[in-house]
Amino acid sequence: MEDHYNMMRALRATLMPMLILAMASSTFAQTPETSDNTNEKPIEASWLDDMHRGIAESMDDSASWVDSFFDAEGVSAKERPKGEARIRLAWEPRTRDISEVEARLKVRYKLPKLENKVDLILSDYEDDQPETKLQAGRLNDISQDDRFNLALRFRKSADSGFSHRIGVGRRLQLFAKSRYRNNHALMDDLTLYWNASVSHYSEDKWGADSEFTFDYQLEGTNLFRFDSQFYFRDKTDNWLWQHSWQHFNHVDDKTAVVVGLYLEGNSRPHYKLDEYLTSARWRKNALREWLFFEVEPYVLWRRDEHFSASYGVALRVEAFFGD
Repeated sequence: MEDHYNMMRALRATLMPMLILAMASSTFAQTPETSDNTNEKPIEASWLDDMHRGIAESMDDSASWVDSFFDAEGVSAKERPKGEARIRLAWEPRTRDISEVEARLKVRYKLPKLENKVDLILSDYEDDQPETKLQAGRLNDISQDDRFNLALRFRKSADSGFSHRIGVGRRLQLFAKSRYRNNHALMDDLTLYWNASVSHYSEDKWGADSEFTFDYQLEGTNLFRFDSQFYFRDKTDNWLWQHSWQHFNHVDDKTAVVVGLYLEGNSRPHYKLDEYLTSARWRKNALREWLFFEVEPYVLWRRDEHFSASYGVALRVEAFFGD
């Protein structure tokens, strides 16, 4: 089993960078050519539009198929089921490990026959995981187990802070989870976002997590964020924690730069630091409104590597499909 995992990891490490570089080179290789009509889209890279349209249409068709299983009484004929997908490919090589790769997928179906109070969500990662965190810097106890999730999410209304999920996840365990989210404006420039959840998995048993995020709006388009997360799992009887400090600078409507410091650790045998990293992330929306590119140089220090600095750079391509 271990040999099979290592072989698959090596294969992913070989193919992922080739795929990312191929997509980047094919899209940035040429300057967009347009016709005399300025409203027309660029002539080249039409395969991008064909691919996006095909995937978006198949997402809507799948949503309609799922929605067809439910009663249609009281539903407007104009309201159609919608499917949304998010795909991210990343290669995060660093000294001591050039095979750090990541592929993330999240699919969500909006079902009007259930009054849009129920969503079907498919993903290969848990929503609890920070979107801004490098794969190389995530706690192994969290990132390795939470690969696949399929769940129904119930909400009383679209803007309700309470949500409930039932489904399968973490190595196909049955689970149920309830979460509450809220935010408070503490000052004109300071906002607190927080959430807490309780879950039960068929094998891992009880779990809980909480997150507190403070956003402080600086001058112009700059934002400072402090985030603190705690995870508890009955299986390990251990609290895992993550703290981060980030500075966001929206350079323009399509470009952003994020500089951050991230700390992670656990509570056993005592509250201790396991790893920390610092990075600078450049994110660019290019060529299409649904396509994003990222470059993130970083330095990582890990306890199991005697806190010796490891240098790396992350390359990512991210695409959104649907509304």
